[in-house]
Amino acid sequence: MANEIVKKEVALPDSELLTLADRIVRVIEESRLALAISINETMKTTYWRIGQHIVEFEQQGNARAKYGTSLLANLSKILRAKVGRGYSRPNLNNMRKFYLMYPNFQTSDKSDSICQMSDKLTWSHICELLTIDDPLERQFYEKECVAEGWTADALHRQKESGLFMRLALSKDKEGVLLLANKGQQLQTPEDVVKNTYTLEFLGLEEKKLYRESDLEKRLIDNMQMFLLELGKGFTFVKRQYGLTINNTHYHIDLVFYHRILRCFVLIDLKRGAVKHKDIGQMNMYLGYFAKEENVEGDNPPIGIIMSHYKDELMVEYATYGMDSNLFVSKYELYLPNKEELRKMVNTILM
Repeated sequence: MANEIVKKEVALPDSELLTLADRIVRVIEESRLALAISINETMKTTYWRIGQHIVEFEQQGNARAKYGTSLLANLSKILRAKVGRGYSRPNLNNMRKFYLMYPNFQTSDKSDSICQMSDKLTWSHICELLTIDDPLERQFYEKECVAEGWTADALHRQKESGLFMRLALSKDKEGVLLLANKGQQLQTPEDVVKNTYTLEFLGLEEKKLYRESDLEKRLIDNMQMFLLELGKGFTFVKRQYGLTINNTHYHIDLVFYHRILRCFVLIDLKRGAVKHKDIGQMNMYLGYFAKEENVEGDNPPIGIIMSHYKDELMVEYATYGMDSNLFVSKYELYLPNKEELRKMVNTILM
């Protein structure tokens, strides 16, 4: 046919197609993220406003007298009939607490720290935070959630393990306030090491016999949880790290690298009480790593002996004059008593 143009499909090289596909995938992922953030913000705003309406209704004297404690239960029945699931009495109570604990969430006043990070925290995070009555403790977990990208489950675990209070016990009053306002600041080896590590996630019963190799294997099998307990900055290097000195072979249980302090962290596990020879051996490991494994830019290594029992006086004598980067810490196989920890922290703040 005259003037007929036959269009032929031009085959693009595979690499060009892949580049195009990658660009489209990025657009889709960015859109999904923007949508998720938008949904998250809308959900929190909606729940805050519902909480506001409930509180303002309660503040009417006649409403309080007429409905009393039955208000949320009756309101829940009506809302579920009108709009469906999601408005149970516990959920409505959380919305009410959200408004009461963060009254400036939807105002221009940014005094509520949660306002400054609202896009980082989901409603599930907020529900966990609402269970913390102490404002200093709650502010610490807000900061750490954002800095470390904790999931709501991770936040729950850290909260239940009393992380804030365990860290606070090693500080003075000013240090506790700084911890609450800024989160955990890592500048020295002392900032990295905890006095006590909580390893309840291993599922080991304290009274049952277990070997150090069992403890090590459980830690490897639960590495994600162990890294969460160790804290920010740790990256796993190797288990049973071998080294040879004068034809004698040694093995370090676990070796990590701390990306913030830029140093190796050596961990030895002891099922029972730490002994003076364990301290001497760790000191030797630190010397070996400083001389043989460190490269330019690395700082002196940190050594942590984790033992189930710790004789403070023996440790003090055994570490006399030794490298200040050598620490002996306890580990527990159960969650701590948070009320006891809270009392001790309150004593520091008095």
